Amino acid sequence: MGNMSFRVALDTGSSDFWVVSSACTSSACSSVPRYQLAYQSSTFQSVNGNSSLFNVSFLDSTTASGFIARETMLLNNLTVPQQAFGLVNSSNVTLSDEISGILGLGFPRLSTIANTVVNATPVFASMAQQGTLDYPLFGLSLKRNTTGSLTFGAIDASAVTNRSNIEWIDVVPFAPFNGTNGTTATYLQWAVELAQIYVNGSLVTPVPTYPIAQSNHSLALLDVGTSGIYGPYQDVSRIFSQIAGSRLVSVSDTVGQWAMPCDASETITLNFGGGNFTLQPTDYLLGPTAGDPDYCLAWPAALPPSSDGVDWQLGTPFLETVYSIFSLGIDTKEAPMVGLYALRNSTAPVQSPSVVSAYFSSASATIDTELPNYLLPTPTYTTPPYVFNTSVTAPPGLVVSSGLATSTYSPVLDVASVNATALPTLEPSPTLFTFIITYSGSVSTSVSTASQASITLGEPPGWTSGAGAIRVPLRVVFFSVCALLLGLTRL
Repeated sequence: MGNMSFRVALDTGSSDFWVVSSACTSSACSSVPRYQLAYQSSTFQSVNGNSSLFNVSFLDSTTASGFIARETMLLNNLTVPQQAFGLVNSSNVTLSDEISGILGLGFPRLSTIANTVVNATPVFASMAQQGTLDYPLFGLSLKRNTTGSLTFGAIDASAVTNRSNIEWIDVVPFAPFNGTNGTTATYLQWAVELAQIYVNGSLVTPVPTYPIAQSNHSLALLDVGTSGIYGPYQDVSRIFSQIAGSRLVSVSDTVGQWAMPCDASETITLNFGGGNFTLQPTDYLLGPTAGDPDYCLAWPAALPPSSDGVDWQLGTPFLETVYSIFSLGIDTKEAPMVGLYALRNSTAPVQSPSVVSAYFSSASATIDTELPNYLLPTPTYTTPPYVFNTSVTAPPGLVVSSGLATSTYSPVLDVASVNATALPTLEPSPTLFTFIITYSGSVSTSVSTASQASITLGEPPGWTSGAGAIRVPLRVVFFSVCALLLGLTRL
């Protein structure tokens, strides 16, 4: 971008692309590569004289702010001309691993930039609306401790060996916000209906926060930018009531955290209306606590009710167990869908306590947590008013006329006859530079798998800003998904 290369964190829970600029001198920015304003890139285009402000905030109360600009963006050999993005000049968002910002992969309606500037469609939607991709989707493989992939326009054939086994789930649209003039539902988030939860085969029926507004369906957001699994207290407390010895051990900033015996062998299964997706203990256990190594913190954690009605956030612990496909849909022809392909055989045996123990022993780390010596009560919260217009219907699978991919695409994911075998696939290049991440407590160690020439992140070739050089292999666009760094390959 602007003859500069950056690593950015992927986020399916937001829609904006932003990077920190050289004008940001806070401690949060100074240690990462920054977009060099002094370089005066020939492809940079100001928006309203840099007076269109960009502001973003996160659940942990951190913020980033700056202005909106346009720049030509290169994703390996894909070009997105004059992409609107945020240049951040003030931030207290913690960035690590030379990550300079965030690439949001959500719907245009969720975009701060698209709602501020005309013709400022987010990156993924822009490629789909321009017809740049073979099909308007992207796929994510987040394998633990090994190479993963991000693909635009096609499915990673090395991860999905049988496309007929992909579970396709309708994305849920949302009605207009209260107080606005909209009369039809549109797509906002990668949210789907969560039908059932099982703990060792025992049903825990999800209880939605807004049963009338949502026709008694719980909603779950598939969010690669979330490092855990979160649900409402009314569901999470009942899940752990099915696991012997588990108890609520912390309520910090309204987040409820449970712990359970590390030698547990229970499975947690999620059902979205079709097939089951099962989490083994090593999928949902965080690790032993320092106060009592026989007890492990566990997902899901609990959150108070959210006014958008999205009760569940399924982050990387869940997404590491599946290959996930996010199909944007096609204007007037096809609704958005999420495809999930289980990476573990459904008949795989339940992990034994010895397997779980060996897994955590190999990590050689504990979580710095002291367990209370008394039982904590499950907190209760006042439900906020629902933010959407309940007089407007918003059925899953709604085909809309705008905001999706260009209608020049021919649909293959029609609800009546999904033809997943017609979706394009790709094989990752054997010379693709990737990172393998090993987990050592809270420390991640990256190991390259291919030798490449190098570049300096955040600086054009042959140009020196005086900042310390951060050199990485050339010819690769890097993305970071929580602790896992992914190489991007051609579609």
